[in-house]
Amino acid sequence: MKQVFYFVILLLFASCGNKIQNSKLSGSIFGTFYEVTYSSEKDYSKQFDSLFQIVNKSMSTYQQDSDISKINRNEDVFIDEHFKKVFEASRQIYEETNAVFDPTLGAVVNAWDFGPEGKIINLDSLKIDSLMLSVGFNKISLKDDKIIKPEGTFLDFNAIAKGYAVDMIGHFLESKNIENYLVNIGGELTSKGINIEKKSGWKVGIEHPNFDGSQSFEKVIEMKNESMATSGTYRKFKLDSDGNRYAHIIDAKTGYPSKTNLLSISVIANDCMTADAYATAFQAMGIEKIKALLTEHSELKVFLIFENDQKEFETLALNGFPEN
Repeated sequence: MKQVFYFVILLLFASCGNKIQNSKLSGSIFGTFYEVTYSSEKDYSKQFDSLFQIVNKSMSTYQQDSDISKINRNEDVFIDEHFKKVFEASRQIYEETNAVFDPTLGAVVNAWDFGPEGKIINLDSLKIDSLMLSVGFNKISLKDDKIIKPEGTFLDFNAIAKGYAVDMIGHFLESKNIENYLVNIGGELTSKGINIEKKSGWKVGIEHPNFDGSQSFEKVIEMKNESMATSGTYRKFKLDSDGNRYAHIIDAKTGYPSKTNLLSISVIANDCMTADAYATAFQAMGIEKIKALLTEHSELKVFLIFENDQKEFETLALNGFPEN
């Protein structure tokens, strides 16, 4: 009997010493940070770097030798499966948002100095009108693994490719039978299972819009088996001579930066690529148009932070966006 008792005691001590822990890998990518937390002791940093390189080689407008850069120079390029997936998802969201989400705005984004190629000096309405002639995702097509587009069209997936990279990391972890993880690339997130150290869902914060660059959280939510992306205008914007603030999101109808009272938009979706694209599109839509679209997309949960007419901050949760 004593032997059994001692054996139980030893097991208790052993279990206390083997506390369940996550692995956490972090670094820099896509001009921002990444952080991946997952329930395994294996180090997958090399595999993550390889996946990031694949995305950059396919879709980075900041790399001259990427497929998308070659396409924008009108070179003959066979695109890969990753490019195809992002292209098709972009077309779907382009149609669902009535062309508000438009990855062919790249030349206009550059002209306003929000992109990789530098601004146009003395930008005026005539130059904008000229650039807008090449805008329109409906003008480009995919045929025999090649992109067919007007010569002047500049394709830019920066508003969706980061979310796709988040999904890629998640899919890789699942291929390794890892059932609990949180992937974070510059605030774009996907989650699976639970945080095994906390024995609860993944806690993530939504930043309060602080124009002075400081960081605080508007709310903290629990995520489990879902993805979230946030698009904000409170750090990247321009002011005109009257003090009006213009977002870095370009209006696909006018070619001008969006004048908006929306400061932060968080979108929860089944995958991060979709959340990323819609978070960007919603910045240019305004609250009433967002509400209208969401009546047809119950799968999207949205949280808005905006300024009212008195310049006071307000929040609005739509389609069951979770409480704190």
